[in-house]
Amino acid sequence: MGENLKKIKYTYFGLMLFFLYSPIVVLIVYSFNNSRSRANWNGFTFKWYIELFRDPNIMSALMTTLTIALFSAIMATIIGTMAAVGIKYMKGVKKRILLNLTNIPVVAPEIVIGISLMILFIYMFSALNIGLGYHTLLLSHIIFNVPFVILSVLPKLRQMDEHLIEAALDLGATPFSAFFKVTLPHIKAGIITGLMLAFTLSIDDFIISFFTAGADTTNLSILIFSMARRGINPKINALSTIMFIVVLLLLFLINKRKSANKK
Repeated sequence: MGENLKKIKYTYFGLMLFFLYSPIVVLIVYSFNNSRSRANWNGFTFKWYIELFRDPNIMSALMTTLTIALFSAIMATIIGTMAAVGIKYMKGVKKRILLNLTNIPVVAPEIVIGISLMILFIYMFSALNIGLGYHTLLLSHIIFNVPFVILSVLPKLRQMDEHLIEAALDLGATPFSAFFKVTLPHIKAGIITGLMLAFTLSIDDFIISFFTAGADTTNLSILIFSMARRGINPKINALSTIMFIVVLLLLFLINKRKSANKK
């Protein structure tokens, strides 16, 4: 009975992995297909990757995606780290309220966040006759990345011995220097994890970007969506393959760092 149950579990797990990853494998394989048709395999080629990097629209969207991801990750990491330190030293009801508010953007549907931010930005910038664009896209990515940074840094703050800060202050350190010389080295792993997670989420995001980017700003996820609506172009397969590999590598580094921190 026990052996049969194990077989059923492994079979179920195998089927789950198959249905989850087989479409991705097919996409990667057909990114090297010499034919535009998905019905025929006409040989191995890198021409779709070459055409991909020669396409000015894709290169512009790639630059927008990378700059938005980098700037939003850095800003969200700074804000999220400061917020995590503040939450750590709060007490009582205020702390519980802030923790719950931090968790809401993580569990809330992205379409709700995207529409809410779009309405907020339109209301904020309408008086200045400024529409949606690069600035609103950057702000929206900073906003939805901050909670993930907080949730990455807070566990490291909880693990740190609070008496270390008191000892540093007793030895003459200012609160400012105590933070940089004592607190920061102890939470560095959480900060790096939060930075990498924010960068990954920014590259991967579509729904929030779609509502807050405006008509003149396009990142990779929006561009892929618009290209897919006109029919599957092999360049989409090549672009999706590159994005998948980049995100996979970043997630691998994040998980490796978490495993090293646990040890």
